[in-house]
Amino acid sequence: MKASLLRWSAWAPGIESPAAWEAWAKAPAPLPATGSPEAKFLPAMLRRRCTPLTRTMLTAAFGCAEPDELARLRTVFASRHGSINESIGLLENVVRREKLSPATFSHTVHNAQAGLFSIAAGNRAASSSLSAQEDSWTAAWLEALCFLERDPREPVLVVIGDVPLAETFAPLVEEVAVPYAFAAQVAAAGRGRGVELELAAPESLAPARAAPPWPPALEFLRWWLSPEESLEQVNRSNVARWRKG
Repeated sequence: MKASLLRWSAWAPGIESPAAWEAWAKAPAPLPATGSPEAKFLPAMLRRRCTPLTRTMLTAAFGCAEPDELARLRTVFASRHGSINESIGLLENVVRREKLSPATFSHTVHNAQAGLFSIAAGNRAASSSLSAQEDSWTAAWLEALCFLERDPREPVLVVIGDVPLAETFAPLVEEVAVPYAFAAQVAAAGRGRGVELELAAPESLAPARAAPPWPPALEFLRWWLSPEESLEQVNRSNVARWRKG
């Protein structure tokens, strides 16, 4: 499955520019566990409605496209957990039989980031929001390929991100807990620097290597900025083999 990666953008605490990410890719190190962007490019009223995850993902999204592109790109938003931390107060209200806040609830649904992006960018193009546990990055890329299969004329903006889980949920999940977002403009093959994805069954995997101490999407970015020609990522349900060219 071939495509072209036209442009990328990423955010993590203290690593906010392409130059900073290129430096990190040359000497990758674990990322800070706390922080969120100010997202001053958003109108103040809209910014106040954003959860930390939404600010993070929209920062990556807006950094990955020119202003005239933002309103027309199809989008795929992916997050393993979404704004689940904000649901804790709602659940506590249910237990206490208290009223729920419709505004708070609207920010915890899994397509909240896609919805607020569409408002901020004036974007009415097709959009998907998904979660696939540890496989979320690969699933997001596959969703973009599906968009391109239906209509290869326009690129697709893929945005993935997460923030550390609150203490209520953190013990239930084994993962690298860092706030981050990564965005990529994915186009039909032949329109830019190529990337090919091959999926294999887990049983076809050679002895597994230790997973890096950062999320899979950022491992993909580290590889993309490196001279390495291929990358193998072990997911929950498959093995993703990436190749440049």
